[in-house]
Amino acid sequence: MQQGIHFISGLPRSGSTLLAALLRQNPALNAGMTSPVGGLFTAMLREVSQGNETAVFIDDGQRETLLRGLFENYYFRVHPTQTVFDTNRLWTSKLPALAALFPAAKMVCCVRHVPWVLDSIERLIRRNHLELSKIFSFEPGGTVYSRVEGLGAGAGMVGFAWNALREAWFGEQSDRIMLLTYETLTERPQAALDAVYDFIGLPRFTHDPLNVVFDGAEEFDARLGTPGLHRVGAHVRPVPRKTLLPPDLFRRFEPDSFWRDPAQNLNRVLVV
Repeated sequence: MQQGIHFISGLPRSGSTLLAALLRQNPALNAGMTSPVGGLFTAMLREVSQGNETAVFIDDGQRETLLRGLFENYYFRVHPTQTVFDTNRLWTSKLPALAALFPAAKMVCCVRHVPWVLDSIERLIRRNHLELSKIFSFEPGGTVYSRVEGLGAGAGMVGFAWNALREAWFGEQSDRIMLLTYETLTERPQAALDAVYDFIGLPRFTHDPLNVVFDGAEEFDARLGTPGLHRVGAHVRPVPRKTLLPPDLFRRFEPDSFWRDPAQNLNRVLVV
């Protein structure tokens, strides 16, 4: 990766697509919504492990070369001239491997007060009331309680991302991550981006938060049965609203926003 690679991860519905849309305004950067590289990475990791009987012929050096080659080959058109930001919620769970493959790489983890993450997903489901969503395996039944239970489970859309984020937050490579809150990104977008540039070690760039363009997600979202999942507004601004979650559900997940508690920041991870 001639111009370097960095990663965007964190919680769903927390601004990763918005961050990518803003970063794309800088011609020196390449960023987008969730890429296929994460899936390719886990598939390759499985095939070069001992789960494949022929992996006995593959040593660690070859494993590194093969895994690094996924990124090199996927981004071959852009990495000679642009710095790459690859987005996937699983990257926080693969931080040790990424650190070995790309020693200079950093990771921006987008976060949002957890009850509002769940509220945002529930709002999408209700908005698309004539669609069934892949998020819930296209099941026609369910209530807000069962949906939130599924999302928050260990393998759920929110639960997995939350667990992976905690793993990175307390892990040996925690100095490679910064947490970017949705609140800062929507209320003070330029300050948020300045913090990203400073953390990554790239020169700052003046962005236009009143003219955000992001295309190409409509078909992807439609196939998930969740239109609007990656939609980004043209103007970056906070939108105050009342929650759709019953009060008991909202209160249940309020303590889960661990980055708000300085006592839990044992590794002094940067939180913006």
